[in-house]
Amino acid sequence: MTVPVLEIEGVSKRFGTNLVNDNISLTLAKGEIVALLGENGAGKTTLMSILFGHYMPDAGRILIDGTELAQGKPRAAIRAGVGMVHQHFSLAPNLTVLENVMTGTEKLWFWRSGTSAARKKLLSISLRFGLKVDPDARLGDLSVGEQQRVEILKALYNDARILILDEPTAVLTNFEAEKLFTTLKEMARQDLSLIFISHKLDEVMAAADRIVVLRGGKMVCERKTSETGKAELAELMVGRRVTRPVREASTPGVVALEAADITVKIDGVERLKSISFRLREGEILGVIGVSGNGQTALAHLFSGMLSRASGDLLLFGEPIGNLGVADVVGAGFGRIPEDRDEEGVIGEMEIWENAVLERISSRAFSQHGLVNRTAGMAFAREIIEGFDVRGGNPSSRTRLLSGGNMQKLILGRNLHRRPRILIAAQPARGLDEGAVAAVHARLLEARRQGTAVLLISEDLDEVIALADRVQAIVGGRLSPPVEADVANARKLGLLMTGEWQETREPDHAL
Repeated sequence: MTVPVLEIEGVSKRFGTNLVNDNISLTLAKGEIVALLGENGAGKTTLMSILFGHYMPDAGRILIDGTELAQGKPRAAIRAGVGMVHQHFSLAPNLTVLENVMTGTEKLWFWRSGTSAARKKLLSISLRFGLKVDPDARLGDLSVGEQQRVEILKALYNDARILILDEPTAVLTNFEAEKLFTTLKEMARQDLSLIFISHKLDEVMAAADRIVVLRGGKMVCERKTSETGKAELAELMVGRRVTRPVREASTPGVVALEAADITVKIDGVERLKSISFRLREGEILGVIGVSGNGQTALAHLFSGMLSRASGDLLLFGEPIGNLGVADVVGAGFGRIPEDRDEEGVIGEMEIWENAVLERISSRAFSQHGLVNRTAGMAFAREIIEGFDVRGGNPSSRTRLLSGGNMQKLILGRNLHRRPRILIAAQPARGLDEGAVAAVHARLLEARRQGTAVLLISEDLDEVIALADRVQAIVGGRLSPPVEADVANARKLGLLMTGEWQETREPDHAL
């Protein structure tokens, strides 16, 4: 019988009182693609980080080609042929592609760098696997998809035979994701072995030969892809049947937020161009578009992080000037940023500190310049219990939470006190099916309570499911609105290409 290229035997890992991996065993064959599936916080990334040497297991062992791998040593893993592509890239944006790939591969006391040989090797790998790159391009000038390609090439440059990809499509467009999985299948055909961490059922079913499901740190099942389906996998992931909430018919209230011909410039370049919309109380207005068309600028404008160059903004009928972050919070806005790690929380701070961060100057949490820790801890406990934030207590470091639980913390911080207006940018990005359902339910509940919700998303299904009206953003411009009852995938797809001339509605539809 052929020895598997990888054997994980009885691996357990605990962080404090939290048992993250509980006696997990799995194998990987040569040329096989295995999907590691599970909810946010199920223990997927921790298990793969143990394999790559970032963490020491409390129990168990790992074998590569039948030989036990030294624990807690990334260099040993790399020498054994293990490569890992992290969800958050570990690349230097100021260096070229070639410089990034070569970083850490040469001894410090070499009198000259082997740049010519490295370039030749990189181009050979690039050609072999169809990963086209310009070795001299500055990494910071590349798209997210191209940067991920560099991460993969860096692992292959180090002669990886086992490649781990952590949530590889979390920041990719659908087109980029399709190209990625075409590349991964070609790698498997050339005898590389791959494990990709995911919670997205469609891509798991399309790309994997075999699926391993983790739940609560335990391995709950192993299935051949041909012998299972999305419904079974979703139930195995969360331990119950998952159904997404349904938007109910409603009558919106008064206009809460109105934008008229607003233009935003960044470094002299127009990112938003004469955009106009109206958002009413008890309504979700969806803004849909392909990444890079101005969504980030739109979210930052209404989060107080950008100023408008021209145009008018009205809050409940009253003209307002450019607002800073403190002004936005004071005016009753809630904010769910698209990048929860960079803009949503400070990882090194405790959960209770992040819970009160935006309201730290209010009398509820501070007096006479002193923070009321007791009140902050109590508020954090309410969020943890009310929004099912798992993986920590009020005094835990926020960075120890999974992405889904960070998102629940941010939601709780904003929705615990009902905001008048909620800016929700990519609110379910990178979340598992159960967490997506929970986030959507919270947004619809806010709508029922009268909050005006501006939903900015690249997920067509999400916008169709939640929004009362939809506008597409293309090249920094907004299309006229389309009502929910005609907002199907075909019509919105045309809007996203800029073809909205024939979709105009009469003014009373606004």
